[in-house]
Amino acid sequence: MEAVFGLARLARALVLVAAGTSAFAQQGTPAPVRKEAAPPAVAAWPTKPVKLVIGFPPGSVQDLSARALSEPLAKALGQPVIVENKAGASGTIAGAFVAKATDLHTFGVMNNSQLTIAKLLNPAIQYDPARDLTPVALIGTTPMVLVVGAAAPGKTPLDWLGWLRGQGDKASYGSPGNGTPGHLGMELIKSRSGLDTMHVPFQGNPQIITALLGGHLQAALLPPGLAMQQVAAGKLKAVAVTSERRSVLAPDLPTMREVGVMGADVELWTALAGPASLPPHVRDKLASTVIEVVKADETRQRLLTAGWQAAPSTGEGLRVRMKNDTKTFGGIIMMRNIRADL
Repeated sequence: MEAVFGLARLARALVLVAAGTSAFAQQGTPAPVRKEAAPPAVAAWPTKPVKLVIGFPPGSVQDLSARALSEPLAKALGQPVIVENKAGASGTIAGAFVAKATDLHTFGVMNNSQLTIAKLLNPAIQYDPARDLTPVALIGTTPMVLVVGAAAPGKTPLDWLGWLRGQGDKASYGSPGNGTPGHLGMELIKSRSGLDTMHVPFQGNPQIITALLGGHLQAALLPPGLAMQQVAAGKLKAVAVTSERRSVLAPDLPTMREVGVMGADVELWTALAGPASLPPHVRDKLASTVIEVVKADETRQRLLTAGWQAAPSTGEGLRVRMKNDTKTFGGIIMMRNIRADL
């Protein structure tokens, strides 16, 4: 019997020793620390040529802005910058192409409509500006110039505007397509001025100028960089600019307000955007580089020559522009029941 009790006492002692050893280990020996994996290094960028996709033909205002930017941007990035034109469908072909890009080196130089109301105009397009594109940076802005053919009688902007109004729906105006700023801006002017000119869509502004010079159109809204060359040559007559204030791009022209058309303030802008999948480090590097390049005197002059006022800002500043234009142009679309080219 004593042997049995002895074995029991021995077992309890062993349990106590084991418990004490465990407690000592918990109190005196720190638990092993799990090492977190180091964050992956941000990949170098760019690693190959950067492509700027334009939704309009060579010679168009968007094309000119991209080409003014391409050389200094290439120097800053250390890689070639290639401008590629994918014209058609009011720029939405190019918009869809950029939205689907996955190579981290394809971007779009886009205008108001491509980055704002494209989906409102045509729900069938293959991208949604708000969902499928990343705003990178604003590049520049410009008003548009209301021009009429050289055959318009009179000597003043008020004379030419009065003549155009008197033509009613016998007169026609051109734009680079349904939903482009040239179209929506003109419809806004019509709603504020009593004009009743008919809309004729074209592939781009160079084709519109050809039609104006040939007498096939009576009016159009054109960027100053294209309009003022023809005005200076006496081939077109300029009525007014669409900005709230007079522009350095056409300092002698009155505003639409000055010729009695109130509430028709519209600016065209050009901006850089990428696909929604664009990594933040690529977006931020490209944005900061573009802003730095556009602020340089040489680039500002290049843009001015191409018909743009340099207006560099971050993607957040671009988002504000997009929001405001969506409201303004969205109202015109609803009021005029405008639909995209199909």
